[in-house]
Amino acid sequence: MKRTVRIFAFGGNEVAPVGEIDPKTGKPVAPGIPLQWQKTARTCRFVADIVEKHPLDSFILTHGNGPQVGNIFLRSEYSRPILPPLPLDVCGADTQGAMAYMLGQLDSELRMRGIDRKTCGVITQVVVDENDPDFKTPSKFIGPSYTKEKAHEFAKTEGWVVKLYKKDARGGEIWRKVVPSPVPKYIAELDGVQAVLDAGMIPITVGGGGIPVVEVRPEIKDREEIYRAGYGVVFRRKHKPGVAPAIVYRGVEAVVDKDLASALLGASLMKTARARGHEINVSLTIFTGEDGAKLNYQQPDQVDLRRLTLKEAQELYERKPCPFPAGSMGPKIKAAIEFVKNGGSIAYITKTELFEETLKGKAGTTVTP
Repeated sequence: MKRTVRIFAFGGNEVAPVGEIDPKTGKPVAPGIPLQWQKTARTCRFVADIVEKHPLDSFILTHGNGPQVGNIFLRSEYSRPILPPLPLDVCGADTQGAMAYMLGQLDSELRMRGIDRKTCGVITQVVVDENDPDFKTPSKFIGPSYTKEKAHEFAKTEGWVVKLYKKDARGGEIWRKVVPSPVPKYIAELDGVQAVLDAGMIPITVGGGGIPVVEVRPEIKDREEIYRAGYGVVFRRKHKPGVAPAIVYRGVEAVVDKDLASALLGASLMKTARARGHEINVSLTIFTGEDGAKLNYQQPDQVDLRRLTLKEAQELYERKPCPFPAGSMGPKIKAAIEFVKNGGSIAYITKTELFEETLKGKAGTTVTP
């Protein structure tokens, strides 16, 4: 019997709830740590339900970090007068550790049910191409909002790329920092994830899409290889003609899409299994706030897309204009397409609480080969 591995990709709002309103003031609530722990505990109960119903399966948890990395970035901005700013790759690493810690509540929930399964957070670097076109035309908005004047001041003093985000209700311009969102190419710690999985544990990995890094190309000087790894760190070794360069990574100011990184993880695990002479079924489930993908979203003629073949999903995604918004469902459909196209068994897009109904075809969206 083939081993079944289920990858669950959660949005950052599965840890930090968004849209919470204070009933007394009517104003939005910034979720503090207790609220984030409570939200995560709820998510972990849903996951434990699934683990309990599918005891022979292996599981991997991945997650976004939009709200969390935004908070870290904002703290960094406020503390500028007394502390150095945090680069985006370090912000991403911070969220991976903190969110794996919170999602690790799954251990306690499983123990309450007499299930001997443990989670293990894996800090994960994701290699991207330094020539990815998004590095030339950054598209991902991050961090707080600014006036046009303040944004351009940061552009001048800090080297930021800033763009108009939108206009407020009074027509005022809202500007934000934008960073590249390159396509993930390789997961540096794939062997570590595989080892955790083989040990019977539940890896929590590629958090926030992974820490974006590029491979450092060495300079050859005076028979020596010089690797400039960033932040003033330099590695050196004797150059030997015909010997492949060492693998050294350098963090970059970018954000990798967590669903694409999760799809890459699944495809990479299948490739590794085949190389070891094993066959596994790997599914990808992208959990979101909607009951699957829809056509004509929130319109009178809205259509639920319950089941799509790879060909059907590609045809819909390639329509002009694309029926799936770029900032929400679009990347999820794209990730499902990439996953199945690269050998994935099946992909789902659904709400956490609707997982079992989605397996039956009664909820969510299922993409098959």
